[in-house]
Amino acid sequence: MMYVIAGILGVIFGSFLNVVIWRVPRGKSLVRPGSACPKCGANVLPRDNVPIVSWLLLRGACRACKAPISARYPLVEAGTAAAFVVVVLLFPHDPWAWPAWWYFAAIGIALAMIDLDVKRLPSVIILPSYVVGGVLISLAIALGPTSLADGARATIGMASLWALYALLATLKPGGMGWGDVRLAGVLGGYLGWLGVGSLVVGAFAAFLLGAVWSVGLMLLRGATRKSRVPFGPWMIVGSAVGVVWGESLWQAYLSLIV
Repeated sequence: MMYVIAGILGVIFGSFLNVVIWRVPRGKSLVRPGSACPKCGANVLPRDNVPIVSWLLLRGACRACKAPISARYPLVEAGTAAAFVVVVLLFPHDPWAWPAWWYFAAIGIALAMIDLDVKRLPSVIILPSYVVGGVLISLAIALGPTSLADGARATIGMASLWALYALLATLKPGGMGWGDVRLAGVLGGYLGWLGVGSLVVGAFAAFLLGAVWSVGLMLLRGATRKSRVPFGPWMIVGSAVGVVWGESLWQAYLSLIV
């Protein structure tokens, strides 16, 4: 039952994330006006605003002008639902932690999509996440099985990953954006909450996956070292790797060198 509830919540949040992804980079309100077709301006009817289902029934086109509706809308909704279910799978005995990780998943999906679209990570999403994430993690520690030591480790993770990215941005201006630096602090807090292994693996995976993607672009699409490649999505994917497999990979690595 909790998997079903988590999936439904994820679909609902995913629908809202589509609004965030479109409107926040353009400086538009998330509340007004209501959803409308960007081509003909026709208001989206309530029956056409049901996550995933409406897109399928409309066959991916506007009811009024038949303009195509991107498949990314239902994919974001389905992806958010899947992420919410995965949170329950990863932390089955700590429901107090679910809201914190659902928030982590939601902002991760939104920021990754925005960075892919406009190559920018909006501070209006990242900066409040320090407060919201901190409150949710603190509540999980106070009410759940985790300890104050986990909270201290989260603070250290936040500071250390922020400092690492700030150093890289300072040493090579233009190579690392300050939006990446601000995001690193949020991700570091969550990864540090889980453990040192999650923090190290999550940070390393971001650079590894980003490097592999960049090399692939150079080989297959003619990109150069000066081509702008958004790094935010790889920071988020790398953090997901750290959350899911970080501790086990870290322990396997330690067993090889000790």
